[in-house]
Amino acid sequence: MKKKLTAEFIGTFWLVLGGCGSAVFAAAFPGLGIGFAGVALAFGLTVLTMAYAIGHISGCHLNPAVTLGLWAGGRFSAKEILPYIIAQVSGAIVAAALLYLIVSGKAGFDGVGTFAANGYGENSPGGYGLCAGLLTEVVMTFMFLIIILGATDERAPKGFAPIAIGLGLVLIHLISIPITNTSVNPARSTGQAIFVGGWAIKQLWLFWVAPICGAILAGIAYKYMRPKQ
Repeated sequence: MKKKLTAEFIGTFWLVLGGCGSAVFAAAFPGLGIGFAGVALAFGLTVLTMAYAIGHISGCHLNPAVTLGLWAGGRFSAKEILPYIIAQVSGAIVAAALLYLIVSGKAGFDGVGTFAANGYGENSPGGYGLCAGLLTEVVMTFMFLIIILGATDERAPKGFAPIAIGLGLVLIHLISIPITNTSVNPARSTGQAIFVGGWAIKQLWLFWVAPICGAILAGIAYKYMRPKQ
């Protein structure tokens, strides 16, 4: 279990460092910014690379919603849920702390700004409200878990799951960055919110509730759809 939790910590650390780091440092860099598409690709690449690196150790959840969705789908033990979530949230917070240390070292630093935190209403990149954000996060996480459960099914083509999951996360970000800055991951949202404070902490509840609801619904749905052997 210690090895699994270490893998989850490192994997979630990499997801936040790579995904949120690209949003903080590279998305709007003058003349060379990677924009929404680049950030979406960065998030997908973090999951793809970690799935190959630690998938055989911990399953590479990197996300409390994924852990709970896999449990709902009958693919994960209930007794391991809490330790996994603690490791994931810890990895996200440490990565966010590192990003804070780096961004605060820039000349003229006067605050972290949005810091790739998730939000709705006036804190949504596109000005989308609570209901739009809630619906988006539920549906995007639902589809993410359907992809994960299907791609890792024992009857799926072997060796390609990380590619499907990584590309799935890219597509999710391409759709939903303008709406909520894309969470689908309570750990990722928590790490950034801690360092933004204020509005990000107040709105953090949505980025726990919606992804978890979407993931559990997906676990139940896939369990129903999966043909019996």
